[in-house]
Amino acid sequence: MHYADRAHAGQVLGAQLEHLRDRDPVVLGLPRGGVPVAAEVAALLGAELDVVLVGKVGAPGATELAVGAVGEGRHGADWVEVRAEPVLALLELSWSDVADTVAEVKAELADRSRRLRGGTEPRSLRGRTAVVVDDGVATGSTVEAAVRVVRDLGAEQVVLAVPVAPAAVLDRLTEIADDVVCPLAPADLSSVGRWYADFTQVDDAEVRGLLARP
Repeated sequence: MHYADRAHAGQVLGAQLEHLRDRDPVVLGLPRGGVPVAAEVAALLGAELDVVLVGKVGAPGATELAVGAVGEGRHGADWVEVRAEPVLALLELSWSDVADTVAEVKAELADRSRRLRGGTEPRSLRGRTAVVVDDGVATGSTVEAAVRVVRDLGAEQVVLAVPVAPAAVLDRLTEIADDVVCPLAPADLSSVGRWYADFTQVDDAEVRGLLARP
């Protein structure tokens, strides 16, 4: 199975999350690509839509390869750091070796928060069911950071919903989220974009537009 685009992926996910409708969930997309997926899930569940801000920490000289991730904490100035220890070990790197990249990611997230939220704080999720949505998972570091951020914001239950992820990574993610929904779990992911007919890049203007929907 392949997805036509992110909206199609969100519709497939939403159909598998119908059981959450009565729990008054909050659907949280990872900007930017996860937000169009999350918007469809939120529409199908009649739920609020928001974002959870996390950023990938790329390997030196191979920025597409995640060695970890950073997430926005409760007060914007607090940070959640997730290290992909197996990847770091494979590359013979320590976390301190990517300290400059981590600082850059934090600065970028702070700037993105201002652009997308207009300076407002992340909403409290205390006592709520939070559905964390991305357009796909490769190493799992970014969504792991997102789950930890959402728990820090007070969510009572965290459901991770992604259209595609490697089977081996899903095994780990089931240990950090209360529930994981993933319709497509290939043994060989190759890349997330491979599983979409249209994987056009999403910009901040599109994210703002989706968040502004009534």
